Amino acid sequence: MDNSFDFQAGEVLLIDKPMEWTSFDVVKKVRGMTRVKKVGHAGTLDPLATGLLIICTGKKTKSIEGYQAQEKEYEATMRLGVTSESHDLEQELTEQIDVSHITAEEVEKLKETFTGDILQIPPMHSAVKVDGKRAYSLARKGKEVKIDPRQVTIRELEFQDITLPEVTFRVVCTKGTYIRSLVRDMGEKLGAGAVMTSLRRTRIGEFDVNNAWELKELEAKIKGRAE
Repeated sequence: MDNSFDFQAGEVLLIDKPMEWTSFDVVKKVRGMTRVKKVGHAGTLDPLATGLLIICTGKKTKSIEGYQAQEKEYEATMRLGVTSESHDLEQELTEQIDVSHITAEEVEKLKETFTGDILQIPPMHSAVKVDGKRAYSLARKGKEVKIDPRQVTIRELEFQDITLPEVTFRVVCTKGTYIRSLVRDMGEKLGAGAVMTSLRRTRIGEFDVNNAWELKELEAKIKGRAE
């Protein structure tokens, strides 16, 4: 990595987002570290997700939309036989449903349905705007949220480990794809329901999480440069 920074002129920072941090938490942290007001991120990651977050500072914030539009790669785990309102572990889980009748072959067959162009309804607990307000803010107030389906493209879907009720998979997809919705829909297709138990974004376009900064490392680098 280039060790020289000019945050005001503009930098593109690859950050490995920690668990339980919101994307805005990371923006605030970087803003504090760099002392630059103009800081933004190129694509939200849920608090329970980890992985690659592109942070732009200064004049580079003009490039955010271009980064957001690029394809993304994730590694995720889903648990069959349970559901939740948020389709992950953030909300209360339903009782466990027996999934002993589901086979690995049936899981592999999901590729036929969920690879290519698909229609997907984003989760109620998401940053999608409904009537000018974030869906998650309406959902948390107990209001009914109606979100229209939208077309996304799943370019690759690879099941890496099937140890029921847990299934680990890798997915390459276009902008606007919700992995929680994909998990929900795959669980419904198997007739058992599912929640996402882990999510890690590993790539955005040509940018790889293996080249990303841990926040502590970046902070130490900036402080070291300032001393």
